[in-house]
Order: sequence, then C-alpha cells, then structure tokens
Amino acid sequence: MAEKKSPKRKGKKVAEEILPPAPALDQAITDTLRVNYMPYAMSVIISRAIPDIDGFKPSQRKLLYTMYDMGLMHGPRTKSANVAGATMHLHPHGDASIYETLVRLTTGNESLLHPFIDSKGTFGKRYSTMAYAAARYTECRLDPFCETIFGGIDKDAVDFVDNYDGTMKEPTLLPTAFPNILVSANLGIAVGMATNICSFNLGEICDATCELMKNPDADLIDIIKAPDFSTGGLLLYDREQMKGIYETGKGSFRVRARYSYDKKENCIEVTQIPYTTTVEAVIAKIAKSMKEGKFKEISDVRDEIDLNGMKLTIDLKRGADPEKLMQKLFRSTPLEDTFPCNFNVLICGSPKTLGVRDILNEWIAWRTDCVKRELYYNLCRMEEKLHLLYGLRELLCDIDKAIKIIRETESEKQVVPNLMAGFNIDEIQAEYIAEIKLRNLNREHILKRIAETEKLEQDIADTKDKLSSSRKIHSIIAKQLQEIKKKYAKPRKTQLIYTEDEPEIIEPEKEAYPVIVVMSKEGYFKKLIPYKGNLPQNNEQKLKDGDSIVLKEETTSECEILFFTDKCQCYKAKADDFETHKASMLGEYVPAKLGFDDGENVVATLLAKDYKGSVAFFFKNGKAVSVPLNSYATKLNRKKLTNAYSDDSPAVGIFFVPEKEGKKPVCEFLLRSTQGKAIIMNSDQLAAKATRTASGVYVFTLKKGISVENVSVFCDDGSEEMKKYAKYRKSKLPSTGTLLEAFDINAQQVKLF
Repeated sequence: MAEKKSPKRKGKKVAEEILPPAPALDQAITDTLRVNYMPYAMSVIISRAIPDIDGFKPSQRKLLYTMYDMGLMHGPRTKSANVAGATMHLHPHGDASIYETLVRLTTGNESLLHPFIDSKGTFGKRYSTMAYAAARYTECRLDPFCETIFGGIDKDAVDFVDNYDGTMKEPTLLPTAFPNILVSANLGIAVGMATNICSFNLGEICDATCELMKNPDADLIDIIKAPDFSTGGLLLYDREQMKGIYETGKGSFRVRARYSYDKKENCIEVTQIPYTTTVEAVIAKIAKSMKEGKFKEISDVRDEIDLNGMKLTIDLKRGADPEKLMQKLFRSTPLEDTFPCNFNVLICGSPKTLGVRDILNEWIAWRTDCVKRELYYNLCRMEEKLHLLYGLRELLCDIDKAIKIIRETESEKQVVPNLMAGFNIDEIQAEYIAEIKLRNLNREHILKRIAETEKLEQDIADTKDKLSSSRKIHSIIAKQLQEIKKKYAKPRKTQLIYTEDEPEIIEPEKEAYPVIVVMSKEGYFKKLIPYKGNLPQNNEQKLKDGDSIVLKEETTSECEILFFTDKCQCYKAKADDFETHKASMLGEYVPAKLGFDDGENVVATLLAKDYKGSVAFFFKNGKAVSVPLNSYATKLNRKKLTNAYSDDSPAVGIFFVPEKEGKKPVCEFLLRSTQGKAIIMNSDQLAAKATRTASGVYVFTLKKGISVENVSVFCDDGSEEMKKYAKYRKSKLPSTGTLLEAFDINAQQVKLF
C-alpha cells in the first residue's frame, strides 16, 4: 500500500483556504460615527458625567438609593465594602469606582458643604492627596440630611425603571426637596462637553428659590451672594463678573487661601485653601520657587494637617514682611486659584448650559411635578380608604344581618357576593367587611372607623384644591425649603473680598543684568552670564553636528528678542524668559520653547533693545523693503505676531538696520542671484514702508527662472582688497547686477547686527 504524502502546508496559505478574506465594505465616516460613536458619546453624557436636575450623577444616585434600600437611613453603620457590593446590583461597575464615589459623598472627605453619608474611618480629604482607607476598613450610613432627598420616594414622587438586568427597580431621579444641583459641587468630563458647577450656600439657595416662586423677576444676586465652598477660602468678589455667571452659567472667579501670622513663632499659618487645589500642590510649587531663588524670605514650609483640620505652616526668615510675601505667593502659587464655571445640566435627558435663574426655574418646575405626584398618591389612598368606610357605614345599620349572612353562607367563595347583595355594596367594600376580625364586629369599633369619614372627606377636598392651584403647590415647596433651611443651613465658609476694596499690588521691577545671547542656525538659543569663561571672545560653544552660530551679542536680560520664521510670523520673548546656560550646553530649542506651528523654523533673530532702527527684508523675487522696528512693539505685549512681513515671495535675508546718525549709510548688503550675478546696495537705497506686510520694490532685475539666492552684510574696511568690489555697487536700482568673479564669492563674512 502506497504511503500517502501529506500536503505541504504553510500557515498563511492554510489560513487563507480555511478563512477567506472578508470582502471590503465601503462605509461613509459619517455612518461610522452615527452607528458606533454617537451611542457611546450619549451614554457618557447622559449616564455618567453630567448631573441631572436632582443634583446627582447616575453613580451617586444609584449608590444613595442602594443605601436607602438597605435600611441605612437609621440604625448602625455598615462596612463600606457591603455598600459597594450591593450597589453593583444597580451600577454595573467595579467596586473600586463605586467606593471612590462613596468617598466623595462622606462627611470625612469634606468635599461637600452638606455630605450625604455619615462616615467612620479614613476617607482622605478634599484639600489633600491623602489616600483613603480600603472599603473593608471603613464604615458608613446615610446622614440624617438625606431625609431631604428621599421624602416622597415611596409615594410615586418619581419614576422607577428596571435596573440593567431587569431584576430590580431603581428611581430615575431622587425627589430632592431643595435645589441640590446648586448646593453640591459637581465636576464631570463627558464626550465633547463638560460640567463644572460650584457649590452655593444652602440657606441662600432656599431663600432665593422661595423669592423666585413669589417674583419671577427677583434679583437673585442680592440673595445668593456668591459661591460657597466646603474648603472655605476668600472669594475675590466682582459683582459684574458674578452677575455674568448667574445669567449665563459660564465665567470664572478667583479664590485665595485664608491665613494668619503668628508673630511669636514668626510663621504664616494657612488654614483654608482654594477648592481647586491641594496642600501638596501648594508645597511643591513653593519648594520649586525656593530652589529658583524666588522666595528668599521663606526658611521652611511644611504640612501640619492633624485631627483639628488643615494647616500649612510657612516659616519666615528674620525681617521678612508676611503681607508682602503672601501677595507674592498669591501671584505665584495655587494659594490663589481660578474656578472656571460651566453649569451644564441634564434637562429631560438633554444637556443644557444654564444660568442660576434658569436652573432654579427648571428645578421649581420639576419639584412641582414631584409634589403633585405625591399629593395625587395620597389622594388615591384617601379615596380608597373613604370608599371602604362608606361600606362599613352600611354595615353599621344592621350588624346582626352581616353576621347572619356570613353564618348561613355554606361556601367561603359566596361570602363576598352575599354581602354585596345584602348591603348593596361593591366587591372591594364587601372584601373589607369580610376580613374584619370577629372581635371588631362591635358598634364602638365601627363607629370609631366611621368617625374618620368626615376628616377624610375634608382632607380629600383640600388635596384636590392644592392639586388645582400652582400657587398652593409653590407654597408647599416654600414651606419645605424654610424647614430645611432652619434645620440644616450653615454659615458661609467662603468669605468675600470686594475687588474694589483690594489694595493695588505693584509688581516689583526686576533688576536687569548683563547677558550674552547666542543663536544657532538650527534654532538653538543660549543665554550666558558673562563670567566664568562665558566672555564674548569665547567661541567654544557646543553645537549639533552641521550647526553654526548666526548671532552672538551682549545685551541685558530685559532686551526683547524677535524670532522671524519661514511662515511670515514673528515670535517675541525677553532674554529673561530663557534659562541660563553654560557655553558647554546645547541650549533651548526655540520652536519648542515658544510653541511654533508644525514645520515652522527660525529664519532670522533680531534684538530689539529700544525698538529704534528698522528691519531690512530681501525677497527671492528681487524685491527689498525697510520696515520700522517699532512696528513690532505691541502695547498688549503679544508673544506672537502673524503677518510679520510680506508673503508674496520667500524671504532670503532679514537684517536689523540701526538708526542713522550721520550722512553715510549705516550698512551695505551683498545680493547674489542664482545666475551668478551680484549687486551691493546700501541701507539708504531701501524703500521705507510703514506697514509690516509691504512687499517693497525691485532692487535686482532678474530674468525668468532666476532668483536671489543669498543676501549678506557687506563689510568694507577701506583696504585695497575691498576696492575691487566697487564694480558691484549700483547707484541706480533696480539693476541687472555684475557677474561675480570666482575669487570674490567666498571673500565675504556674514555678520548680523
């Protein structure tokens, strides 16, 4: 029997035989975004990052409702791990993320003005990067304050939906009895949008909501003074700025730390910091500045957080002025920080950026619906009870008859029909009578129950009256708000400093010092201090292979430097903006330092000591122009100037021309064309234009396909050697130029002023 030869198999070929390549499908990018990306984006916006009108994100709402369902509204605390595990039935995420949400809602973390969870254990602090303990070590329960967010939840005040696997019900919103959306701070980053809502004082928000229900045009800024943070601090109050935030929901304001000076210990004690920073971030910034020699008045800075709360201590050197030092710290460290507002809220499932008034109006409309649903629920229960009492009243007419009917009925199933026929009542009433215990079939008990009829009828009438009147619904909401304010409101933690009363801070002038600036052709810049070998005559500068120095000059640290680029832009910087280097170092790469556009390179570097003189531009097409240097001196001290020079033709030379003092021209320029011709012209022959984008006039007459390839400064020292270059000087321009002789090509040295 012949042996079968197994076929040679190559992995790729076999795979192709088994799994043929899938046909390529053409799909528009818009369809891909709509089908694949938009559902994800909407899920993040609606189900994760943006809070709803009740002031909670879905993760917070699910967590709090789970604790309520676990019976943690009253009674002892339970382990946080139990809560995190139980929350997974509603929130399909890991216990770590759930526990992180829990931490922020606790009294121990101090992130909220009014925490919702009463905690025991280490939960970290808002003002510190201190780590919180693991969930198995900490304990929690709902804070009594949660009575304000769960009232009416068992009375159909809000809708309930199935959880993710349909095994439980959960509320779509929590029926918060106060505008929690403005009382609890909230930060969220979604897809294409974000939210950052600062917290406000509970008492002020309650008063403003009540006033708004009375007068829709009420001036809220006189009631809600300003945001209020759990970390306290001092808010620099600008009424117009705050008014803009209240109206649009966008804007920013500044918050600074609160401190005191201990004269005995000669130290500053910071006890409150802005909500947006941490103690560790402040210490790191101060320590870095101390190394740079900016805070010579400080001898030490340390974190002294303890059981009494936050404290940051700054030890001062003898003779230091604490007030002046704090002003410097406010300018240079996060001890003064800006809070950016972006009041983005979900309204009926759609994100909207609203001002304070609009948010309160939306909350009032939503809360009105909650109260109506709760009242209607109570109305239905009262009507059901009244209906039963009406049937009980029929029984009172002849109790013996009812007993006789029940006794003579042979089948249990016939008891209810026989009672219905005997007393002319419906099935529900008959069922209620049949369930009455034998001991309660006495006249006294029945009379007590029937006595409730009159009160129920009055309550039903009152409830119907309330349901038909928006004014009375608002009155109920206002009464609840005043009760919440009376029971839970706290004094403001964040105090106000009015900006008009704040003393003007005069920036101390920096003392200028001599420097040497070095610029390389590849774009590397060095600032050298003229000592320890960094003298002007020292040419031993470290450079990359193939690089060369194009500028080396002595100036001062306050001198402004102009960097012209190949994209017709000019970047401005002071010498002091650059780090000090040694000659043996490569220096800083200017495009990266100043944030150049992609592919943008430096073509010329000029020093603007006093913005006197002019700038000479030579273009590839043979044109040249002179622009005053003060055209680049901007009042707003901009760092980037677009349209710095004409873009009609690429620039082949940009030079600084000093101010003219005598009759002789300041300098001369040697222009060479790709045809091998050259001309020498002086600075007086340049066309002077006032605008930066002027294209100038022709100085070099060029044939088609010929262009200017190089421009350099011509240095005539008056020697016999230089006399042979006289033939290139042209008194009348434009000129076709003179053919450049071979020995003249490399005879010149490039020097920039």
